[in-house]
Amino acid sequence: MKEVVKHLLKYWKAVLCIILFLALQAISDLTLPDYTSKIINVGVQQGGIEDNTPIAISEDTFNNVLLFTEEDETIKNSYTLLEKDKLSKEKYNDYKKKYPKLEDENIYILNDISNEEREKLNKILSKPIFINYMVTSDNKESKKMAEKMKENLPDSMKNMEVIDIIKAMPEDKAKEFTAEINKSLKDMPDTIMSQSAVAAVKAEYEYLKMDTDKIQTNYILIAGLKMLGIALFSMGCAITIGFIGARTAAKLARDLRKDVFDKVLSFSTTEFKRFGVASLITRTTNDIQQVQTVMLFTLRIIFYAPIIGIGGVFKVMNTNASMSWIIAFAVTVILSIMLFMFFIVMPKFKLVQKLIDRLNLVTREILTGIPVVRAFSNQKHEEQRFDKANKDIRKTSLFVDTIMSMLMPTMMFIMNTICILIVWKASHFIDNGTMQVGDMLAFIQYTMQIVMAFLMVSMFSIMIPRAGVSAQRVQEVLRTKPVITDPKNPKSYSKRITGTVEFKNVSFRYPDSDEDLLTDISFVAKKGETTAFIGSTGSGKSTLVNLVPRLFDVTEGEILVDGINVKDVDTYELHKKIVFVPQKGVLFSGTIASNIKYGNKEASDEEMKKAASIAQATEFIESKKEKYDSPIAQGGTNVSGGQKQRLSIARAIATDPEIYIFDDSFSALDFKTDAALRKALKKETKDATVLIVAQRVSTIMNADQIIVLDEGKIVGKGTHEELLKTCDIYKEIATSQLDKEEL
Repeated sequence: MKEVVKHLLKYWKAVLCIILFLALQAISDLTLPDYTSKIINVGVQQGGIEDNTPIAISEDTFNNVLLFTEEDETIKNSYTLLEKDKLSKEKYNDYKKKYPKLEDENIYILNDISNEEREKLNKILSKPIFINYMVTSDNKESKKMAEKMKENLPDSMKNMEVIDIIKAMPEDKAKEFTAEINKSLKDMPDTIMSQSAVAAVKAEYEYLKMDTDKIQTNYILIAGLKMLGIALFSMGCAITIGFIGARTAAKLARDLRKDVFDKVLSFSTTEFKRFGVASLITRTTNDIQQVQTVMLFTLRIIFYAPIIGIGGVFKVMNTNASMSWIIAFAVTVILSIMLFMFFIVMPKFKLVQKLIDRLNLVTREILTGIPVVRAFSNQKHEEQRFDKANKDIRKTSLFVDTIMSMLMPTMMFIMNTICILIVWKASHFIDNGTMQVGDMLAFIQYTMQIVMAFLMVSMFSIMIPRAGVSAQRVQEVLRTKPVITDPKNPKSYSKRITGTVEFKNVSFRYPDSDEDLLTDISFVAKKGETTAFIGSTGSGKSTLVNLVPRLFDVTEGEILVDGINVKDVDTYELHKKIVFVPQKGVLFSGTIASNIKYGNKEASDEEMKKAASIAQATEFIESKKEKYDSPIAQGGTNVSGGQKQRLSIARAIATDPEIYIFDDSFSALDFKTDAALRKALKKETKDATVLIVAQRVSTIMNADQIIVLDEGKIVGKGTHEELLKTCDIYKEIATSQLDKEEL
């Protein structure tokens, strides 16, 4: 995966952009539970009143509150008295709309103070405003307090209200009484104290005839709109991340496919045999697709999960640290399940990729060899072979999918169980007054975010090894050093010598072979001459001509083209001089014209038609409705073997090279077409070097030089007439194919 990450670094700007948007999304997601808590705690339970510092308070209540605190100066400095007789008419009307009670009495309003000052004022006012509420409201606690105070009072004071009694007391007695009240409230939790103070503030607002329903509605509406805005912003971040991430992952996959394809184009036959065509196709498609998918998840999850997880932990600790063990328990359970999944499923993931290779191989073999399969009525056998490869993948994939399908229900069960556990535990704190309902819901949301973060990381950790296998398979291709490479300081061809091919003591063996296939091959093929190779099957004819364009490299000796060793020349320059026509004609999907012009895109229509005429392909081309624009199916399946060979030869002629190599390229032609083609080709190639591998003596008997091979060695060299006299093997081949008159 390291090499894949290196490819990803090319898009570092996009990655940084994604990380930035992920951080913004995580912050937004972590903010939403706070608003949920506030809407429930403040908007619903507290009627939209945020704290225990009233924005307005009647003059009598203000004076009463000062009786129960020693911080009276701080409170006085934080409020301004509105005296209706001293206000201008305009201001009086404005304030009266907000505080209708101003019509009957003076009101204190809160000054414009900082948040820090308000926090300080909240701590100062919570107890005195609550105590005032207790002694002035008609509730059980107030009645008990009044009865206790009136026990030792004279009859004239027993009908007085508690607050009036406190005001009538001597200063020292009043302080002593308020001190006892404060002492009795010492053990009351801050949460209950704050909520009780808020209730007192709400009662004061109702006394001032303020619209408390509007206060509550406005608070919920504003908080809800903020939540909606944050949610929309988070959604926008997610969409942006998805868009940039998808583009980046797609570009990464595109680069990998291009690199793999370019690398494969540089492979020799040795590398193709090592990997296999089916495996190379799988590596270029399925494996890179796996890498692309994981890279997309990496960009979207691997950065997001830690941010949301760590941020959630901090939020939880601020909400209620005493329940943090629930998160630890949930994470432990999830990690245990993930480890179990990892060790059970991962070996199967690795096996799936190999089985896909196998299925591709079998499918390719069957589809390529369908004529042979039908000819031998072997369809049932091939169906069984395909069915076995298909069932192996189905069996393994079914096992993996079954285990993976159990993952989500299991995780949902764990998450719901955790929710129940949090509600059960939080209910005790709510009952004790140390926690509010909104805080419980926020805790649940934060816990789910933390659990989901670990779940995402765990899921990603399962995907990584599978993608790692695919990435490793891709890197195996990219790291492979081709056996045939270009020299660091390539030589250039001189224009004085063109087309001469010389073998000097050449020997060759395949990499996995213990003995040479070709031994001590030496000959010279000159410009304007035709050099032919003949011999029994397996004598090394095709291998020999494959060495000229460096489809393989010689084991010993050297091959010279225009006096320069082919290993010392850039392969691109070498191939510009050579055209190679294999025995099995290879056509590409397109048209007849595109196939003939494949090696020479700039060839004119006249040159194309001339090449087709020399290759004896004009007759069947002209018989088609669309002629040269007639479509060619993939692999040339809509033309016969002979037509395919003629089009391949026409393609070679249109290239106009210095060296022609025909590897038994006339085998599918009838004798008449073969003779006509060779006669026309002789005129066309009079200034070129021609190498021909053939099984038919009639194809090569007019060659300037015939080389007879037997078991990888040259056993005869000369013209047709000379070899009939000097080479028994050639004579045997010739007499078996030709009559005495033809010889």
